[in-house]
Amino acid sequence: MRDLAESDEVAALLLLDIDEARAEHVASLYGGPKARAALADARASADAPESLAAALDECDVLVNSASYRVNLDAMTACLAAGCHYLDLGGLYWMTGRQLELGPQFERAGLLALLGIGSAPGKTNLMALRAARELSAPIDAIHVSAAGRDLDPPSGFSVPYALQTLLDELTMRPVVLHDGAPEEIDPLADGGAVEFGKPIGSAQTIHTLHSELRTFGDSFGCREASFRLSLSPDLLSRLGELTEAPEAEIRRIAREAVPSSAKTVAVHLVEASGGGRSVRVRAVTEPREAWGLGGGVVSTAAPAAAAVRLLARDGIEARGAAPPERCIEPAEMFAELESHGCTFEITTREEVRA
Repeated sequence: MRDLAESDEVAALLLLDIDEARAEHVASLYGGPKARAALADARASADAPESLAAALDECDVLVNSASYRVNLDAMTACLAAGCHYLDLGGLYWMTGRQLELGPQFERAGLLALLGIGSAPGKTNLMALRAARELSAPIDAIHVSAAGRDLDPPSGFSVPYALQTLLDELTMRPVVLHDGAPEEIDPLADGGAVEFGKPIGSAQTIHTLHSELRTFGDSFGCREASFRLSLSPDLLSRLGELTEAPEAEIRRIAREAVPSSAKTVAVHLVEASGGGRSVRVRAVTEPREAWGLGGGVVSTAAPAAAAVRLLARDGIEARGAAPPERCIEPAEMFAELESHGCTFEITTREEVRA
């Protein structure tokens, strides 16, 4: 909201939520004179006064930052309203269903940009950048993500939506193996990954992620994976919650303490092919001027940047597509670098036995 409110390309903002009072509060805090709020329910019938399609009348683009569970409903509302669509990911299986709506969006002259947060989103474009650097058939792409709070609050705190985190830990991850998707055990060990400063070497687990739904088709790679590193204490607490009733999870989510403004996010994409490998590293530091940690900025900044690119006709694709099929990495990286994200690209020759 703050990022878009300060963007010259954005004339007006409408913050939509099933809790109108909460939406009004956020709009007044971060939206400035451009922002207002309204009640909307993505799952309400089209003729209901609180329907999302009705709320989107006269809007150019919807940035869906709600749970991935409402992605299809939100896309349907955008089709009805004649509105472009962006989201933060569909947790693999939902992304597949969303891609099926591509022909409808293309016929309507609209774009549905699927997964334009940090991961998926930034990581997809890091993969595209790595693939171009190799300029050879891609054998494998492996994504790793880590976040740490450098000034953690007392009490239970999560880096993003609790239910999504629990889904990632309990649903079977999908990897690409020998060119085909393969389900593996939840919490499968991903080994230690060197993330660099300030996180260093950290243990990882395999989790279900949207990148794996599109990387095979986008890059022709035969191997791919997504690995996540959480702090040991958080991972242990989340493990305790995997069997908790839904009502208990909702209560804990409401009572969770926000992360501090000193979080840092690190993303790695490693691609290999033709006897060479490329590693793209992205680090998002806290945005002190906004009082926001790097974890929040890492997720929100790519979506805001995509809105600006759309407004400037920097994204010409129509239909439903992941970022690597419709956004130029250099343009997105330039946007993110102005928001506290740094990128490093290293290439090496692989040693063959």
